[in-house]
Amino acid sequence: MGASRRRLAVEAIGIGASALGFGFVYGLSARNAGFSPIEAMAMSMLVFAGAAQFAAVGYVAGGLAWPGVILLTALLNARHLLYSAALAPWFKSVPAPRRALMAHLLTDEAFALSIGHFTRIGQTDERGYWMAAIFSTLIPWNLATFAGVTVGGHIPNPGALGLDVVFPAAMVGLAAGLITGRREVAAALGGASLAVAVSLLLGPGVGIIAGGLGGPLLGMVVPARATDATMALGTPESAEHYSMPGTHLKRRDGPASSREPHHDETGLP
Repeated sequence: MGASRRRLAVEAIGIGASALGFGFVYGLSARNAGFSPIEAMAMSMLVFAGAAQFAAVGYVAGGLAWPGVILLTALLNARHLLYSAALAPWFKSVPAPRRALMAHLLTDEAFALSIGHFTRIGQTDERGYWMAAIFSTLIPWNLATFAGVTVGGHIPNPGALGLDVVFPAAMVGLAAGLITGRREVAAALGGASLAVAVSLLLGPGVGIIAGGLGGPLLGMVVPARATDATMALGTPESAEHYSMPGTHLKRRDGPASSREPHHDETGLP
């Protein structure tokens, strides 16, 4: 538990650095769309949904009516239905009021960090979820929003600094850390491809949902043999299981590995 929490803290701080850049760009966008600092900060605290906040700012700047803003941003944020469904079995014993607050703090980063933490330790860790949500996004996102909406006007072109690619790069890193077998590879590649294709045809809101649903379905049809192994990495058993055929592995306690090739009378393998 302690080792996994320390790893979680390091990962959350690293992701928090990307949230600073992403939140700063949001604050700058809100400023350019005519939002006051209070309005921009209220959205970051009460809505707390990065991509949906960007979309809402763009819709407001474009003059879209509020019912349309609500509908389209809800569609964009519908991926949280998948996140919450995946986390629900881990939080069955958590009282409903705390689960409601946890749901408010649920973000892409909080989900990826906490689900990875739970999988490593094989149990629920409510404190770990709070660590993931607060340190990876809640604090840095709101601090950066304030900075962007108050002093961001002094930066003429945020895209020239690479701030527009901070969030996608961070999410790619999180996704890579969750890939442990060919099922996950199939789900990640299939979901990403489907999301891009549908986004180009129907828009990003529909594309995110299509990728989020299609990717896991594709992963489910892949045989699970490669992901069924539960041996701990770094043990002699895992070395034998994952070694390339033909290698000469020895157990630490002396006996030869079962993967050692058989030699016939000629002495050749």
